[in-house]
Amino acid sequence: MSTVSEKQDPLKRSLAKDVVLICTVTLAMILNTANTTAAFIALPVIGVELNIPESKLQWIISAFSLSSGCLLLFLGRVADLYGRKMTFILGCACMGVFGLACGFAQDDITIDILRALQGLGSAAAIPAALGILAHSFPPSRIRSIAFATFAAGAPVGAAIGSTLGGVLTQLTAKTWRSTFWLLTGLSALCCIGAFISIDKDVPYALGDRRIDWIGALLVTAGLTFIVFVLSDGSTAPNGWKTGYIIALLIVGVLFLVLFVLWERFLERIHTAVDDEASADGNAAALRQRWWTPPPIMPVSIWTRARGKMAVMLAIAFLEWCAFNAFTFWLTLYYQDYERRSPILTMVRLLPMFVTGVACNVVIALVVGRVDVVVLIVIGTLFTGVANLLIAVIVPSAPYWAFGFPAAILSVFGADFVFASGTLFVAKVCQPHEQSVGGALFQTLTQLGTAFGLAISTVVYNATLQQRSEQLGVEVDPNGNASNAPREAQLVAYQDAMWTGFAFGLFGAILAAVFLRGVGVVGHREGKKEPGSDSTVNDVEPKREDQQPPVRWIHLFRALCPSVTAAGSFIISFPCGARVKSSDVE
Repeated sequence: MSTVSEKQDPLKRSLAKDVVLICTVTLAMILNTANTTAAFIALPVIGVELNIPESKLQWIISAFSLSSGCLLLFLGRVADLYGRKMTFILGCACMGVFGLACGFAQDDITIDILRALQGLGSAAAIPAALGILAHSFPPSRIRSIAFATFAAGAPVGAAIGSTLGGVLTQLTAKTWRSTFWLLTGLSALCCIGAFISIDKDVPYALGDRRIDWIGALLVTAGLTFIVFVLSDGSTAPNGWKTGYIIALLIVGVLFLVLFVLWERFLERIHTAVDDEASADGNAAALRQRWWTPPPIMPVSIWTRARGKMAVMLAIAFLEWCAFNAFTFWLTLYYQDYERRSPILTMVRLLPMFVTGVACNVVIALVVGRVDVVVLIVIGTLFTGVANLLIAVIVPSAPYWAFGFPAAILSVFGADFVFASGTLFVAKVCQPHEQSVGGALFQTLTQLGTAFGLAISTVVYNATLQQRSEQLGVEVDPNGNASNAPREAQLVAYQDAMWTGFAFGLFGAILAAVFLRGVGVVGHREGKKEPGSDSTVNDVEPKREDQQPPVRWIHLFRALCPSVTAAGSFIISFPCGARVKSSDVE
């Protein structure tokens, strides 16, 4: 494939500039999560003010999730080819501008379209941010700190979105509109920080900078259809048997299969031409056609580190299945079953926020010393055990018996897998693939969220209907529990949690069996750790601005106070999430 120049032009960076850069990309992750949680908290009020039917309210969340999740790979490739700094700034500006416009929306169609356009900014900023971190910080202690701090942005964003969204919606004259305007201000701050701290993009010596538009169309359409089906399948008129649900699922899977085959075809063409021993005139001529650019995602990226890249992505998928199933169903259990207010529910979830930040601090300290298998097995097992505790919960027991330990254990998996997983991806991807690699990781977490919630919702609805019929009550097969007996509701919530436990356990088994030999993915002093797999980034030339290890200690101390209480609470609610009118109070 096209060669990449190894010659770097490092600029001497100050400690203050490094701190600003890490805080800036972390703020982008905060905005990515807060734009979901803040909008969810405000849904009941938005529905009342804009006269939106409850059945259409979910699109305020889904429009953002669909556009941000399905364009990650394409915009990650754009960032790698044409500049991560500019892509990042444009992404943050997009979130801010269209978020500002959301605050002036007067009907449901307008706000849905604006939310979809806002999601484009998230899809551009997050992969670019991962590429910026990998490029700015070579393998060293600061890279571990930077990625751990970036991972902390998700729980912090969830806390900010839920807390400030609820407060502004309830206490300000403009209610929910104030939330969007506040997030717009944070987006502007992110753009300013990027201009100040991110170095100017130095283009890689790529011989071909064309974009694979065919591949971009196939993967975007395929992911859009599949995420839509997973989100809307349980609430469709006839559930998963609805005609358009079945059709879109088949078309989405077909598009993804065609995408993989197409990317493999393009990769083989460009590899054959670059290999002088196998090059021929036909291959060279085929490569120059307008429709044969370099692949947007080399299929061989899944086989990096002897196939462990694919395993890591699968574990990220399963962890997000387990974690988001836990957070979603626990929230509904507190509000719908125990009849607690949103504020009291948030109080019970606070241990997740606090523990989440603590986990990222721990990761920053130990990821350069502890085998990644140990971290991921512990994390995924803890998330599974958190689901297990709620699966066997006794409603009459005090909060400290089940809810408190479950809230603490649940976040270990998401934080450990995200921080160590993105570090691993940064190691095994080539310098010009960093944003694509990060986008691929993020895409799998998005799919995991949708898949985990879809499967657990199917289990919940089936159990609720079956148990209610056993008790002599007929309920809505799509999960409307308004007339379901409390006993049936409890069993349904528990069975949904058993599903989350299975996802977490499967992820732990995959890590224990297939990730052996990866070794340490973090770094202590910028040199390769013994026992780690050899990666392309391990041989990068030493940057001129590298300082003695004590510098990273000062950086870590400077960053720690900036992390506020939060937990790994990356919530992505399915389209069928019920919004009660009582929540407006």
